[in-house]
Amino acid sequence: MTKTNCAALSRLLGMARTMSRLAVWVGGALTLASVFLIAVDVLARRFLGVTTGGADELSSYAFAISTTWALAFTALERANVRVDVIYQHLPVRLCAVLDWLALVSLGVFSVYLSYYAYDVAVTSWDGKAAANTPLATPLWIPQALWVLGLVWFSMVLALMLVRASVALVTGDLETVREIAGVKSAQEEAEEEAAAGERIVKGEAA
Repeated sequence: MTKTNCAALSRLLGMARTMSRLAVWVGGALTLASVFLIAVDVLARRFLGVTTGGADELSSYAFAISTTWALAFTALERANVRVDVIYQHLPVRLCAVLDWLALVSLGVFSVYLSYYAYDVAVTSWDGKAAANTPLATPLWIPQALWVLGLVWFSMVLALMLVRASVALVTGDLETVREIAGVKSAQEEAEEEAAAGERIVKGEAA
């Protein structure tokens, strides 16, 4: 594969990162909205003796949706948990192969999960299933949004796998590590330092 193609794949990964970051913000907004709704419901019941109704139901939908919408960004940022007790003592080339295998395994799992989640949403659509609650929410609506996050996660993993595979074949082990490897203690420390610097600048402003 030419350098041009590799550059194109890297640009696609950059676009995927931007879209995944946006999805995280949307998911976070859903979570905050559900927290606000629950708080209003609790206060209304305590002081007014009434309930807004559906706060627990809507918050459960928000939690499920925001979770799947954050998966792609988690993978891109290598924030998923991996046990690296032995990994950190292995040769660099072997680590690259293990990183690639870990990405393959995660991709296979996400595809299976997306397939069965899609089947659940389609079944709800076909059966016109609704929640057994006062809101009687058509279940396919939150399920479709939930599936969307899983499908996007699978697509991003596929793109990461293609780029990592090219890097592994061409011997670019550093790129494999940057895409699928475990973050080193130094990288985590640098990220924390950068985050702290942003907070300080924000307080100063």
